[in-house]
Amino acid sequence: MKSLPGSHKFASDFLEAIASDPNSRAKDRNVVWGLTADLSSEIAAEEHAIYLSKSIDGGMTWTPLARVGGRYFDADIGEGERNGLAVSPGGRDFVITTQLGAFQVLPQAGTLEAVVRPIAGPRVPRPDPEVTIPKKEGDPVTAGAVKITPDGKRLMVGYGYFDLKPQIFAYRRARDGSWIDGKPLPALPTDMDILSMEFGDPKSRAASSLYVGTGDQAFRLRASQWTRIDGVGDDSAIQGMSMVGGPHLAACWGVYTPVSADAVERVTHASFLLHRDEDEAGPGIRAFSVEVDPARPNHEVVTGLTGAYASADGGKSWKRLNELPDEEFRSAHFNAEDGTVIVSGIAGTFLANPFSKSCSARLKKRGP
Repeated sequence: MKSLPGSHKFASDFLEAIASDPNSRAKDRNVVWGLTADLSSEIAAEEHAIYLSKSIDGGMTWTPLARVGGRYFDADIGEGERNGLAVSPGGRDFVITTQLGAFQVLPQAGTLEAVVRPIAGPRVPRPDPEVTIPKKEGDPVTAGAVKITPDGKRLMVGYGYFDLKPQIFAYRRARDGSWIDGKPLPALPTDMDILSMEFGDPKSRAASSLYVGTGDQAFRLRASQWTRIDGVGDDSAIQGMSMVGGPHLAACWGVYTPVSADAVERVTHASFLLHRDEDEAGPGIRAFSVEVDPARPNHEVVTGLTGAYASADGGKSWKRLNELPDEEFRSAHFNAEDGTVIVSGIAGTFLANPFSKSCSARLKKRGP
């Protein structure tokens, strides 16, 4: 198997962002793209890089498409934790987000040296002395969550992480394919960081809505009005979301399932493993992502601090993927063709089949 690019030092095989074609009618739905950050202290600073890779077989093998060098990110300010990735329909070009803003990436045939275009965004109005490594006035504001509309004509980028009150900018596609005319959407009703963002389920009336998860709550934007999602507990950091059949939220601490387009309820019946040494179980998992299979909506996967978990009955019961390393997992992706799952975390990236009738999941590690 061909491995992900980079040094394979600490966390360099972790897919911190996974994205597929935003068009649900794309010709090949099994193609997936991933973003890795090779920032280990064991390699020289000039070798630090962010890599964009592609898999055409559901994660079995990966082909590197682009290497984004250090001028486009800041490895000293929490890089590798909040980088985002969005794909244009057909995989023509990409948008990545870093501590230095948002960038359009256009891979070039025969080389990893891609064309990288900065996307104009907000600037730091003044330094924050309370931040350990503050930015300077005029520096680019950190960009995080990012989405491209299914028609490829609009781009949404979430900005702000200790360096600015959170904002979402909307861009339009220019004739030359670049992203221009970034304008802020109506102000979010919170001062907390933007952690996740998804468009509504394309099969529902919420298809034109934008859902946003922040450091305290979840919100829905429709007709220029923000609505707070009912049922989310206080101070819930919504680190991931899926809109298949309604809002599914991965929070700290807990998982939420949809009641309606504007309401959720917390999963209280599930027994997630919390403390491995004590083998304690309960519903209060610290979740990083929740994924629902669009082709098989009863199939769900949650990644969290204590591992990855799967449900084959719409969240009524869960099992831990015990064949994975004893480590935290942060991202996952359902393959459209066969329903297998790419699961990734600090220990690396794996391909699992937790819904197989066999006794155990089939796992394949990305690595040399």
